[in-house]
Amino acid sequence: MVSVIVPAKNAAAYIGETIASALAQADVSEVIVVDDGSTDDTVAIVHAIRDPRLCLMMNDASGVSAARNLGARSARGDWLMFLDADDRLRPNAVTTLLTAAKAAPRAMLVYGDYNTIDSAGQTIGRRGLLKGRRKPSGNVLEPLAGGNFIVNGGIMLVRADAFRATGGFDVSLRYCEDWHCWCRLAALGDFAYVPELLLDYRLHTANTMNAAVRTPQDFFPAVARVFDDELILGKLPAGTAPRLRQAAEIHLVTYAATQAVRFGRYREALGYLGMVGRRSLKAMPRSAIRIALSYFGI
Repeated sequence: MVSVIVPAKNAAAYIGETIASALAQADVSEVIVVDDGSTDDTVAIVHAIRDPRLCLMMNDASGVSAARNLGARSARGDWLMFLDADDRLRPNAVTTLLTAAKAAPRAMLVYGDYNTIDSAGQTIGRRGLLKGRRKPSGNVLEPLAGGNFIVNGGIMLVRADAFRATGGFDVSLRYCEDWHCWCRLAALGDFAYVPELLLDYRLHTANTMNAAVRTPQDFFPAVARVFDDELILGKLPAGTAPRLRQAAEIHLVTYAATQAVRFGRYREALGYLGMVGRRSLKAMPRSAIRIALSYFGI
């Protein structure tokens, strides 16, 4: 029923644990690892795992979006999950999502939430404190266009036929390509939210170094792509695109500020908060709260 697609590049430190967490899910029919030109032992580790549900494909360093698209084209499951090679599914995560999908038969995407772990697998996030928080279900295109609240493909299942109908991930986008893809899916049908922590999102040296150097300007090409997409614009309520585009920019600038806080660059975070203010003074209090919560790992 479910195909888990794992793009991997130099993921030897964590790929074994990631695959094990996927194969431990009762409803996973296949795990497709797409190697994106690894130069470490990633391929050897995958080859050493003896499970008929595990498949290895090669992507020749074409990028994570191309790797995900390649895996999706080959997947046989009715549902797809895009799991990063350094993350870890929690027990019964897939079953929880499938149960939600059965309760919402019109939904083409079901999603939950995540917590953060360190390189050793120890919990460091406090997102469990937000367990009562509700995220949108049903027609979510308008709020999703205003800011990505799904964040990680490992917390969701998407119908394979719906994903293929959107054309998959845009390989021209370096950042936020997942947000653009989720928006296209939301233009096609309903989403359903499950208020459960389903994934351990790992923070380690490689991905934190990448996050440390990102600026809001890195994310703005994705904003332009979302609000130039005819499928998305055709399903948004008339006249809402300018407001939602501003909201999306504020969301991404605030995200950049939270990352700056994570790395102790508080002056930079304040500068980003100023960018929010120049777009909307009304948005500053909410952004400031989000930035402050990030200091406590929330």
